[in-house]
Amino acid sequence: MTKVEPLIFKRILLTIDADDPQANEKALSYAVTQAKEFGAELEICSVLEGDDINIYDSLTPKKLDEKRAALNAVIFKYVDAAKDFGIENVSAIASEGGDIDDQILDDIIPDFKPDLLVCGADKDGEHHFYSISIKLAKRAKISVIVVR
Repeated sequence: MTKVEPLIFKRILLTIDADDPQANEKALSYAVTQAKEFGAELEICSVLEGDDINIYDSLTPKKLDEKRAALNAVIFKYVDAAKDFGIENVSAIASEGGDIDDQILDDIIPDFKPDLLVCGADKDGEHHFYSISIKLAKRAKISVIVVR
């Protein structure tokens, strides 16, 4: 008979979609519950989507700074909520550039080295025929929980 060992996560990465607060809140609830249960570190991340930056914005540093500040404000709202829940070891990171899933998989995960990735289920049709959460679940080399 196989011996069952507890599966304990020590570093949890929560992805946040600035455009989907409903999915974020459910994923946050799951992530902070797990972080508290396991005494795990929690990092909350989001990516400034290339689709959110038009050509004019890309040539206007002030516009880019405004978009970055807005994204950071969203991330830190969830950081504050995690702290209010009792998570002591919580950090935040914002990224920008290419595809969202590539940024998370190629930049954020190798940097933070989580053993669990938590993300909310995408809104129907938001990313036009593909789901970022599904891409993350398929491609990540760590455990992934998609919270609906």
